[in-house]
Amino acid sequence: MHILKIALVGATGFIGSAILQEALSRGHTVTAMARDPGKIIIQHNKLHILPIDVLDTVALTTVLIDHDVIISAWNPGWGTANLYEQLLEGSISIQRAAKRAAVPRLLVVGHAGSLYIGPSLQWVDAPEYPASWRPASAASRDYLNLLQQESQLDWTYITPPLDLVPGTRTGQYNIGTHSPVYNAHGKSTISVQDLAVAVLDEAESPRHSRRRFTVAY
Repeated sequence: MHILKIALVGATGFIGSAILQEALSRGHTVTAMARDPGKIIIQHNKLHILPIDVLDTVALTTVLIDHDVIISAWNPGWGTANLYEQLLEGSISIQRAAKRAAVPRLLVVGHAGSLYIGPSLQWVDAPEYPASWRPASAASRDYLNLLQQESQLDWTYITPPLDLVPGTRTGQYNIGTHSPVYNAHGKSTISVQDLAVAVLDEAESPRHSRRRFTVAY
């Protein structure tokens, strides 16, 4: 396996912290970026921790130079004012910085709300979708639409299933594209640890260049 130099944006969040642990366990070098890097309590000789404002595209570009892949699990925070606008603006800034820094790949972890639960209905638009989740999920969905127009950058958009939970690492998952993956019990779920496995598998062995995919059990 080729050891990667990974730039991880959003390393302290629910998803980002799981990705950080999985990446280090595989021997990769990780530059972990977060608004509050003091929340990262892991100590590792292949871990470099930096405070970063993703809206500062120039500073972000400088940090990203010489990395093999960017993994973005970034979220401005669920209690952020203007969450929709902030998430969309930050995601675009990361994309621009990736191109300016000439990083070969960008992996973005999105929101399950962009998955289609009907022929033309995305979950974020369903009446039963939790209102408190809608701004972030709508921004993530709209960013995916923008990312799908990106032809210069080699990107991949990973969508969690409908139910993402803390759990255990099994190393197993099933892959889908634009609709949820359901198990025999009609559930679309995965542990955040196994979502991280899928993200690192894609980083190490790209199979979804300029495409979106989702995973679940």
